[in-house]
Amino acid sequence: MQDLNETITKLPVTVKNLYGRSVTGDIIVTQFKPAGLGPFPLVIINHGRSATDRSKPARFRYIQQVRFFTERGFAVFVPTRLGYGDTGVEPDPEDSGGCNQKDYAPMAEAASTEVLAVLDYAKRQSYVNPERVLLVGQSVGGYATTATAARMPQGLVAAINFAGGAGGDPDKHPGVPCQGGKLESMYGQFGKSSKAPMLWIYTENDLFFGPKYSQEWYAAFTKAGGQAEYKLMPAFGKNGHLLFSSGTNVWTPVVADFLGRVGFPAEPTGK
Repeated sequence: MQDLNETITKLPVTVKNLYGRSVTGDIIVTQFKPAGLGPFPLVIINHGRSATDRSKPARFRYIQQVRFFTERGFAVFVPTRLGYGDTGVEPDPEDSGGCNQKDYAPMAEAASTEVLAVLDYAKRQSYVNPERVLLVGQSVGGYATTATAARMPQGLVAAINFAGGAGGDPDKHPGVPCQGGKLESMYGQFGKSSKAPMLWIYTENDLFFGPKYSQEWYAAFTKAGGQAEYKLMPAFGKNGHLLFSSGTNVWTPVVADFLGRVGFPAEPTGK
């Protein structure tokens, strides 16, 4: 879209999968920026994981959400990670095993390694301020965002976790993720090294990760030393897990308030 100055690039990366094997491929990075030369603060938006068809969309764009950030002066980078989109769904470095034998650590390592590769690339762009970084993620992308924040990348100011987690299935076990206790342990690990302030947004009717689980994960994260505030939003639609993608008008005030408190523009910069 012309007003968002949209461009696309391919970024080669190598990560390890659940079985310790190296997986090499291209991250498709969709970039957006406000008009002007910058330098602009940077936000990376990390997508979730489809339970049915990881080939769609061909690449993630999040136009409505991107516009929220570009209006506030951010350059926005939206990676489509390995195992998703038109570059193919196999091999899948974010496979975490069957429901009864989950290992959530390799997917966190792989996804966060990709996010850090995108961050490194973004920082090299002349219009980006490398010391003003925000990370945002939805679902598995929220889990990946938290994992990335725990690796303390240079320049990270804050991060936002929308409905973060893994192992959910609204059809087979609504609201109850596979082995939620293992995710609780992972969030506790992330909390030990995470320093940047975070905002965690969940909903009452998340059919992937019910409030019981998100509250336990948040407690583990903060008890271990992570800085975060937890917002349990009212029920949204038929499945609150979709709040980030479908309820921009609902979460905008909450996110804007958080941005203002961590030193980013809370209101559109053109006003």
